[in-house]
Parts: sequence; structure tokens; C-alpha cells
Amino acid sequence: MRRFIISERSMAPALTPGDCFLARRVRRPRRGTIAFFPHPRQQSLWLVKRVVGLPGETVRIVDGSVLIDGAELDEPWTTDLTMPEGLWTVGSDQMFVLSDARQRTRADSRTLGPVPVRPAYEPWWRYRRGSGVTS
Repeated sequence: MRRFIISERSMAPALTPGDCFLARRVRRPRRGTIAFFPHPRQQSLWLVKRVVGLPGETVRIVDGSVLIDGAELDEPWTTDLTMPEGLWTVGSDQMFVLSDARQRTRADSRTLGPVPVRPAYEPWWRYRRGSGVTS
């Protein structure tokens, strides 16, 4: 288990600064879930993004939409167009992650590429500061 506190708005409106989570290791990534993972080039910096591409899939961004193995992905968590265009193959031990607020940042798989499933975490319990939960 690990504790995470959201400090930026790349996942708004689903997550906002101050949201707190207890998280457990990702065993098998699931599309549409949230994942916490270390930045591939700055291991001390942890990012939080939404899993959209699973191991073995091909992710393509074209005309503002995300395609998974050629089929358009239904993304109820965002209204932003997805740019820039690109094509990625997700490795057997990787996942493709995107920000919900796509126009706010590109610090996700659009610039980082697919990220390792290990050592990623997934939310287990969400709470607010001051709710009596201690770490």
C-alpha cells in the first residue's frame, strides 16, 4: 500500500488537488481506471493518469480521437480532443495512459510512450484530508 495526494489538475474534474488515495500495486491494468506510476525519466516524480491502452494493443490517435486496435475508444471521462496524432504499440508489460484534461498537459503516453505496469499503483480507497485517516 502507498498513499498519494493529488497536487495538480491534469485529471480534472475526476481528480482535483488535495484528493487523497490509498493505493495498491496494479496486478493487471484495466481500461478506464486510474494509475499512479513513476515518471520514466524522473523516478522520484509520480504521475497519475487514466489507463486507455492495455498490454499487446495498438493505440492510435487520429483526428482528435483515440483508437484501440482500430476501434474508437468511448471516453466518458474527457471532452477534450486528443492531440497530437501518433501510433504506439503497447508491450506485454506496459500500459498506455492519458490525462483526462488533455489540453492542460501532455505529460502522459503521448510524450512518454507506453509506461511499465510495474511498479504502478491503482486506487484502493479515496479519502479527504482531515477525514480521520492516518498513514
